[in-house]
Amino acid sequence: MATATYPPPPPYYRLYKDYSENPNSAPEPPPPIEGTYVCFGGNYTTEDVLPSLEEQGVPQLYPKDSNLDYKKELRSLNRELQLHILELADVLVDRPSQYAKRIGEISSIFKNLHHLLNSLRPHQARATLIHIMELQIQQRKQAVEDIKRRREEAQRLLKDAYVTLDGQ
Repeated sequence: MATATYPPPPPYYRLYKDYSENPNSAPEPPPPIEGTYVCFGGNYTTEDVLPSLEEQGVPQLYPKDSNLDYKKELRSLNRELQLHILELADVLVDRPSQYAKRIGEISSIFKNLHHLLNSLRPHQARATLIHIMELQIQQRKQAVEDIKRRREEAQRLLKDAYVTLDGQ
């Protein structure tokens, strides 16, 4: 019984048989995917939009104001989460059959916290890029200063060597 160690190559390898002689003979890559697509049974979109809590079926626990104070709302939701966790402990001790309602409330608070944090991601990405670029500028300025210092040092050494040769 003969078996192959590796499976045969996919049939589209024949499209590249003349590539070494003529690199332009290879087919063009497929265009980028736009819109929605299915991958491993899940529907995805190429648009980078944060879905609202209502679209996800979660009640929004903070105001829908455009001038939202994120710090204040995150602290408020954190305090509310702590309170609900303490209440869950009491419910588990006194009325264990009612824990499911408290778990649902805690889950809703967590989802609101995550949504608020995810809405800050673009700002975080911009701030990170700004920081990285400032570091790169600083490194380049230091490299330029180092080159200038070494150039001056080399000029001084050449001048000293020239003076020494003239003096002999």
